[in-house]
Amino acid sequence: MEKDDLLKKWLNHKLTQEELQAFKQREDFAELTQLSHALKHFKAPDFHTENALESTLNSINSTNQKRQWYKPLLRIAALLAIGFCVYYYTTTQDTTTKTHIAQKNEINLPDNSEVTLNAQSTLTYNKHSWKDNRDVMLQGEAFFKVAKGSKFNVITDLGTVTVLGTQFNVKQHDNFFEVTCYEGLVSVTYQSKNTKLLPGHRFLIRDGKQVTTGKETVKTPQWLNNESAFKSVPFKYVIAEFERQYQVTFVTDKVDTKMLFTGSFTHNNLEVALKSITLPMHLSYSKTKDTIVLKRE
Repeated sequence: MEKDDLLKKWLNHKLTQEELQAFKQREDFAELTQLSHALKHFKAPDFHTENALESTLNSINSTNQKRQWYKPLLRIAALLAIGFCVYYYTTTQDTTTKTHIAQKNEINLPDNSEVTLNAQSTLTYNKHSWKDNRDVMLQGEAFFKVAKGSKFNVITDLGTVTVLGTQFNVKQHDNFFEVTCYEGLVSVTYQSKNTKLLPGHRFLIRDGKQVTTGKETVKTPQWLNNESAFKSVPFKYVIAEFERQYQVTFVTDKVDTKMLFTGSFTHNNLEVALKSITLPMHLSYSKTKDTIVLKRE
């Protein structure tokens, strides 16, 4: 049955039950229903149903044409909006690099500054705002070779290191915060107090207290060459670093981890590394899978 004939039968209430159900599925059913209610209350001496029907059909067709005209534009607008959101998100979000146990990673920043990230560390910065804001957030340990330019900040949970262009190392784990200057001048801000470091000097906070240290004689941190070195450091920090470089867990119930340790261990040989940290402390160890139990000899 033609749509116009179906509409006429509906206006005259002559649709069968089956035809009525089909008629209700029309997209313009709601508009036609409103029109029908309006016509019931409209009275005029020269009103002709056929003319009204023709006018209504023309109106509906015009409306459908308008809908067909702007639907593609709505789709285009939606795609443009999605594209803009994706572009904005991908160009303004932070860039984060993480390392796992026994892993190191070299990072080139937008100004060609170089960062070497030690094991189990995280570095975060924003490429979009880099020209105006050379800030990086660090959790863990990293060695920096900073290109000369505007102020460069390394922000950690315990303090901020500020330079213009230099080489330095920053280590921050829990209550341990250490900054070593190897070239240029480094400024360290800790609890609103500012300290300047010349080459070879270190700033060390351990368990909330500042510790005086001797002058550093090497040109770069030893961990870059796969060896962790310590000078009068509580043994608990040595163990923590060992666990970051090897896939092991220590059990230290029977030893005093506050004892000071001076020495180093390699990152390339587990057995040699274990002997390097236990023999100077007069400790023995037993190893089961990835668990190492330490005890006094």
